[in-house]
Amino acid sequence: MTRNRFRSECSSCSQVFQHYVSFCPSCRAMTDVRYDLDQVVRGDSANPYQRFLDLLPVADPELLPADAQYTPTIHAQSLGAQLGLPWLYLKDETGLPTATTKDRMAAVALPYLYELGVREFATSSTGNSSSAYAQAIARVPEMTMYVFTAEAFRNRLTLAGSPQVVDVVVRDATFVEAFEAAGEYATDHGITSERGFFNPGRREGLKLAWLEAVEQVPRRIDWYVQAVSSAMGVFGVFKAAGEMVELGWAEATPRLLCVQQESCAPMVTAWRDGSATIRSRDVVPNPRGIGTAILRGDPTRTYPHVHRIVRASNGTFTAVSEAAIRDARDMVEELEGVSVCFSAAAAVAGLAELARTGYFSPADTFLVNLTGGERPATPTTEQTQWVSRVDRRWNFEDIRRPNSPSGNFGR
Repeated sequence: MTRNRFRSECSSCSQVFQHYVSFCPSCRAMTDVRYDLDQVVRGDSANPYQRFLDLLPVADPELLPADAQYTPTIHAQSLGAQLGLPWLYLKDETGLPTATTKDRMAAVALPYLYELGVREFATSSTGNSSSAYAQAIARVPEMTMYVFTAEAFRNRLTLAGSPQVVDVVVRDATFVEAFEAAGEYATDHGITSERGFFNPGRREGLKLAWLEAVEQVPRRIDWYVQAVSSAMGVFGVFKAAGEMVELGWAEATPRLLCVQQESCAPMVTAWRDGSATIRSRDVVPNPRGIGTAILRGDPTRTYPHVHRIVRASNGTFTAVSEAAIRDARDMVEELEGVSVCFSAAAAVAGLAELARTGYFSPADTFLVNLTGGERPATPTTEQTQWVSRVDRRWNFEDIRRPNSPSGNFGR
């Protein structure tokens, strides 16, 4: 049995939508999910998707993972002692199915899209989101996903060989260009452009790390720390925090610390100059760095939204060197026994560097999201398809499509 406990609506004019759209057709603001909080209750379940079902935009719980468990939240006493932060907690997301917090995103975003009428969609990522979608899509067998991956990131993609996943590699493209290619393909072929950060289902799924942690940490959490590219997870967490405060489940929303690597830090450079937008000089045209999951050189569309919440939280952005990221990764493994990827380690590095400057109060409580670990990639196969640019447009003519199901909306 399902209840009407949420709605998809425009974040500005509150127009309600019965099909999937990323941006309001009337005022062009991004869409969001709103809940009837007076109907929200916590379920009596150890499965976070069941326990927090009333704060997720999925009507049919059968579409959600049936066997999920909370990920560990570790009181990192050894690492905290090293940093002078005795109330340091680490949210360890490395044990999720594809070793990334994006598994939470996929688990919620796919049924969200499905229930709003989407059957085929095109998307792109630096590897984590697409891998998570590919792993989770079997729970929604009527859906087909076209994954457009920049050639430089294809070695980060883990696919299960599912006929529901069309593997497309975009030659000589940045992440942003591959994302744009996915959008162009969707428009040209009458399927849904999934839109990444601007798919509300993604942001809602990423709330779960916070919803769990508030129950696991026996203190008010003063700071939430995460390494970011679009900062989709941070945005989702801050929304969840506000909902929990309104429900009386938490005392306050946290201050936000967003961390990038120095070689690809467009949000940090804009923030330091007091800019609420990404300027042309902030963009990193061909980003490089060891934290490959956060190599987004042009977050022009997402940054204004993230800037707003970081400023509202009295938080900040910071950037860290490759050496600091490596040191942080080693510290987390040696002191707390958790093996993380470089992107996750960047969050710890940012916290550590600010702690050494005396930026924080040692009485504060910190939650660092260790967003992922390493995982094996799936090599390209004869099923992999390749596209190149021809006369300033991508050549999609050779992409083989499965039989197209009906019911596509939100183009």
